[in-house]
Amino acid sequence: MRKALIRRGRRWLYVVHRWIGIATCLLFAMWFISGLVMMYVAFPRLTDGERLAALPVIPWNKVQVAPDRAMAIAGAEHYPRDLRLLMMDDVPVYRVTGWKGAAVTISAIDGRVVDGVTPDQALAIAAHHPHAVRPQLLDTVTRDQWSVTARFDPLRPLYLIGLGDADGTELYVSARSGEIALDTTRRERIWNWLGSIPHWIYPTVLRKDGPLWRNVVLWISGVCLVVAVTGFWIGILRLRLTRRYADGGVSPYRGWMAWHHIAGLIGGIFVLTWMFSGWLSLNPGGAFSGRGIAREIATGYSGHDAPDIVARLQSPPSVPAVEARFVWIGGHPLMVLDDRSGRRRLADPATGAPVRLSQDEIVAAARGAMPGAAMTSARQLDEPDAYWYTLHQVRELPVLRIGFDDPAHTWLHISPVTAEILDRSDDSRRSYRWLFNALHSLDFPLLLRIWPARDVVVWLLSVVGTVVSVSGIVIGWRRLRRRKVRSPRSARAVANPARAP
Repeated sequence: MRKALIRRGRRWLYVVHRWIGIATCLLFAMWFISGLVMMYVAFPRLTDGERLAALPVIPWNKVQVAPDRAMAIAGAEHYPRDLRLLMMDDVPVYRVTGWKGAAVTISAIDGRVVDGVTPDQALAIAAHHPHAVRPQLLDTVTRDQWSVTARFDPLRPLYLIGLGDADGTELYVSARSGEIALDTTRRERIWNWLGSIPHWIYPTVLRKDGPLWRNVVLWISGVCLVVAVTGFWIGILRLRLTRRYADGGVSPYRGWMAWHHIAGLIGGIFVLTWMFSGWLSLNPGGAFSGRGIAREIATGYSGHDAPDIVARLQSPPSVPAVEARFVWIGGHPLMVLDDRSGRRRLADPATGAPVRLSQDEIVAAARGAMPGAAMTSARQLDEPDAYWYTLHQVRELPVLRIGFDDPAHTWLHISPVTAEILDRSDDSRRSYRWLFNALHSLDFPLLLRIWPARDVVVWLLSVVGTVVSVSGIVIGWRRLRRRKVRSPRSARAVANPARAP
């Protein structure tokens, strides 16, 4: 009985792997090849550096409306998520963003609420971009391949403007607020059709429905994970290292089947962990905590929840700035100034005088961010470590890491220059770092320290994975062809039993 169950179980193991593998082997090959492209060309996004480089310097003599007045016009009842002053072409404006995501743009000249911009205004905004040669309106876009995600919803519709430069740069400017929402280059647009779009199963028609896309990808990657598990299991069952097969080989297979078997064993653990981590990237069941700074942490760190910063700007800063963000930190009203190169400074919002908070002041403000927890550590990182490093995004160094004894063991990473909270981490996010980032992108500290070790390892393992996938495609195609050829013969035999061999 036991042997019969084992034989039946093995048969189903082979059947499941064979037929689901035939259905999914093209997906595996696509994922391995597109993953290599993604190492060098990311999906288009507007970085802070790109956004700041496209802004004119603020002429402070034009700023007639103070931050407090702007918040009152926006209807802010509490300290907002974001309050910044910048230029919209030749007009200084405040952008006030609430904690529920609603944003209001207000003229800093007369307090008028900006609720739309014309195509000519959008072209004028685009003309400040450093790559602008001959800006031209290409289209008015509601949603396309590069602006498909929901984070662009508050900015839609978008003016698509070509800059006329050699890189084929295109800008997306919000028709509501005049913000530059996104930029893409010809290189990004071409390579992403071989990279992120197939890798993430990202066609616009599917991705525009976020929940549907997430469920589709979860199920597809889950099914492919079953293929990887059953394939590795079969590979081990068919491997003979000591009591070898009659011809002295460790595998009973020849040709493409042998390639599939041996490559699957060599890269099997990588394929398994890579598929598993890719599945986890969608956070099934909400297993991992979210990103971002919660309102409670930001408010506690600010030491102030009233909607006020300064009632009157007495004098401009002594340094040119393209953006000023107004914040409270530890009870101090402050202004974070960014220049076009991305350099940041702190200043007094009323007088414009430079300000620098000491590390003790920053640590004291951090205590207020987690009022129900005790601080367990506070240290400055001068070099990258396993949890703070540059790969998927640029990380500021040095940085202060402050830990707490709350149930989630929260860490706050804080800039010692501007005293801003750059990132929040907890046990859940740190687990995600190893279960997704490390297993999927292979950003282990040792590989990151020794360039180009990570690239070499990823390439080698991806080649092995591609061999497994391509051999699976060939094997599956041959099996389907044999069944196709056999079926007509079987049908003729049934129709003419006397002529059957």
